[in-house]
Amino acid sequence: MSASRVPKVAGIDPTLTGVAQNHARATDAPNAADPGANLPDQPEQPGRASASAASDGFADTVRPVDQLAAVQDRLATWISDLTTLHELTERLAATVTLDAAFEELLRAGASLVGARRGLAVLEPSDGLGPQTCVGYGLLRADLGTIETVPGGAASYGRLLGGQARDCGSGPVEVLHSDLAAEPGIDSRHREVATQLGFGASYGLRLATEDQGRLGAVVWFYDEPAVPAGRQRHLAGLYVRYAARHIARQLELTRARGTIAMLREELLPSRLPRVPGVRMAVRHRTGPRGGGDWYDALPLPEAALGLAVGGVTGSGPSAVAAMGRLRASLRAYAVMEGEDPVAVLSDLELLLRLTEPARSATALFAYVEPAARKLLLAGAGHCPPLIVGERRAEYVETSLSAPLGMLSCWEAPSVELEAEPGETLLLYTDGLLHRTGEPVDRSFAMLHAAAACAPRRVREDPELLVDHVLRTCLPDGRAEADDAEDIVLLATHFD
Repeated sequence: MSASRVPKVAGIDPTLTGVAQNHARATDAPNAADPGANLPDQPEQPGRASASAASDGFADTVRPVDQLAAVQDRLATWISDLTTLHELTERLAATVTLDAAFEELLRAGASLVGARRGLAVLEPSDGLGPQTCVGYGLLRADLGTIETVPGGAASYGRLLGGQARDCGSGPVEVLHSDLAAEPGIDSRHREVATQLGFGASYGLRLATEDQGRLGAVVWFYDEPAVPAGRQRHLAGLYVRYAARHIARQLELTRARGTIAMLREELLPSRLPRVPGVRMAVRHRTGPRGGGDWYDALPLPEAALGLAVGGVTGSGPSAVAAMGRLRASLRAYAVMEGEDPVAVLSDLELLLRLTEPARSATALFAYVEPAARKLLLAGAGHCPPLIVGERRAEYVETSLSAPLGMLSCWEAPSVELEAEPGETLLLYTDGLLHRTGEPVDRSFAMLHAAAACAPRRVREDPELLVDHVLRTCLPDGRAEADDAEDIVLLATHFD
C-alpha cells in the first residue's frame, strides 16, 4: 500500500516518494517457545525488521506534511500583510493635504505597531518649511507638554537630529521599551512620559532618497512594550511609502503657498480710507490659484475707483495675467477714470494685443463719495447689487461680452445715485458658482442674503460681507478649497 499524495500549495509541488508498508508473514514470526529468541546477541528476526521499516516510513511521510503546513501558514501571513499594506496605502494616497496625510499616517501606523497615540513632526532638512506638528489621540495641551522636552532628548528630536539607530537598508528608528525604567533617558523626557501616561515609544524617521529628511513619526504605548519584528517590518514599509507621499504633498503645498503669496502681493494690501465711504472685502482663492481680482484706488478730485474682474484659466499663468491686467486698469483709471467705458475699451485693446489667447471680465465704477454718485461700466461681468433700507436691487451695467471676445468692445455706462446708508456690493461669479445652484437661483440667493440682513449688519460693511458669505455658502464652503475664486467688495455710503 502506498501513501496518499499531498496536493500542491501556493505553487509549490511537493514531490514525495511513497513508502512501502511491509507486513511480516506468519512463518517469519519469532518462536515464542525458543528461549533464545529474545536475547540481545541474537540476530533480529525478519518480522521485527519489517515493523521498524514501516515506522520509519510513516515518520518520513509526516515530516514533509508538517513542513508544507508551515509554508501554507507563512504564505497566508504574507498575503494578509500585503493586503493590509495595500488598503492602508490606498487610504493614504486619497489624502490631498499635509495635515490629512499625517493624520492618516498616524492612524494607520498605530494599528500596525499596536499603539494608541502618536505624534508626527514635519521639519524638512532643506529649511524651506513649512514646519508643523500633528498629534493622534493627543490634546493640544499634550503637544505643548511634549514640546517642553529638550529637542535632542525627545524621540522625534533624536530622529530629526541623526541620533537614531540606522538599521542598514531598513528604516531609521528609535525604540524606548520602558520610559520609566530604561537607563539613559533625559529626566524631563521621563517626567513628561509619566505625566502623559506613556509606557513606551517607537519612532521612525520620514525621509526619501531625493529630498532627504522630512520629519519623524513616533507612536506611544500605555505600558512598557516592544513591537514585534513583524510589526516593525510592516511599519517600516508603510512609512517608506508615506514619506514619498508626504514629499509630494510638501512640494504641492509650497507651490500653493508661492502662488498665494504672489496673488496677495498683486492685490491691494489694504483698502484706502476715503471720507464718506467705508469698505470691506473678502477674497478666497482656489488651491491652484485663479485670476479673480479687485481694486480700490483714490483718484484725482477726491474721487474713488472701484474694480472687480477675472481672467480665464488658473495657476501661475492666470495669476500673472491678472496682475498685468489690474496694473494696466489702475493706469487707465488715473488717466481717464471719469469715463469707465474708455477705461474698459483701453483695457480690451491691451488684452487683445498682449494676451490674445485669453479673455476677461471686468467692472469699473467711478465714484464721487461726497455726492454719492456712481458711474459704472461692465464687460461680461456680474451686475452689482445695491442694498439699503428701502431697496435691494441689481444694477444692470450692460449686456456686453467679456473683454477679448469681440474685435471691438464698447458698451454704455450706467449712472447711479446712492442714498445715505446704502451699500454697493461688487463680486465675481465664483460666489455664484460655489453655491452649486443654477445661475438664476444663485442670483436670488445673493439678493435674499443681502436684503434680509439685519439693519445693524447692513450699516457695517465688514459684518455685511461676512453675513452674505455665511448665508450663500453655509457649512464652511466659503473657506473650503474650490476651483472657483471668490471676491466680494462692499462699499457703504455714510
